[in-house]
Amino acid sequence: MKLPMNTLLFVAALVTGLPAAIAAEPAKVTAAEKSPFGTYLADSEGQSLYLFEADDAGKSTCYDACANAWPPLTTNGEPQAGKGIDADALGTVERPNGSMQVTYHGWPLYYFIKDKAPGDTKGQDVEGFGAEWYLVTPGGKKVHGE
Repeated sequence: MKLPMNTLLFVAALVTGLPAAIAAEPAKVTAAEKSPFGTYLADSEGQSLYLFEADDAGKSTCYDACANAWPPLTTNGEPQAGKGIDADALGTVERPNGSMQVTYHGWPLYYFIKDKAPGDTKGQDVEGFGAEWYLVTPGGKKVHGE
């Protein structure tokens, strides 16, 4: 039996423990809300998205062990804007492996491996791999709080 590529990508995401949205075509960025952080970016499944302060606008610096702990939000095709998201602020940056990582206001977006359920925000204000990690506001700024 031959399975469609979307099914294979979804199964691969489940087996590796990464959010299924990583395999989605194309990625969708939406807004979520949680106290004390207010509104922040999430994927279409409600998984929180983060920025890495060591990144430069439009350039990811998180690879290898860093990308294992902070998997990049990747897309096949142009990323889509959900409710509350500025579609013009979405973009992509090519990673060394050829995958396309989603950016928002130039910030490459990441998941945190310890966030297991939609709405988890365990990566907020965490220091790791040489810099701080933060949730991202719909305005493209780091979330302060807690």
